[in-house]
Amino acid sequence: MFAKKKQPPIRTLIGEGTVIRGELLFSDGLRIDGEVQGDVIATGGEHSILVISEKARVVGKVKAGHVIINGHVTGPVLSDALLELQPKAVIVGDVKYEALEMHQGATIDGELHPLKAEEKPALIKLAASSGG
Repeated sequence: MFAKKKQPPIRTLIGEGTVIRGELLFSDGLRIDGEVQGDVIATGGEHSILVISEKARVVGKVKAGHVIINGHVTGPVLSDALLELQPKAVIVGDVKYEALEMHQGATIDGELHPLKAEEKPALIKLAASSGG
């Protein structure tokens, strides 16, 4: 009766021990087990998933639809859909989100800002085009 929204597949993996410097753009899904020094941005909007694992480290802006963090992020985080903070998540930076799920042990050193309707133009367009 209530179908769970299908998540996009994780097509890209940045393995443990790998260091990437520079802006990283992706579509669908990305899992980071290594280190990224630069912005990590999904081009698919809210239909994207980003997993930052326990051993991962990102220094830069993080932007995706569904974001799951269990590692360390230094920089702003923007989630157009759901932001999941696992127990070992550490964020040093401001966080913007549509929905937030935070487990005990996760820490944020920054401000939390729920997204407002005017900050979600893609969702407004979609609702208008579907008659909703």
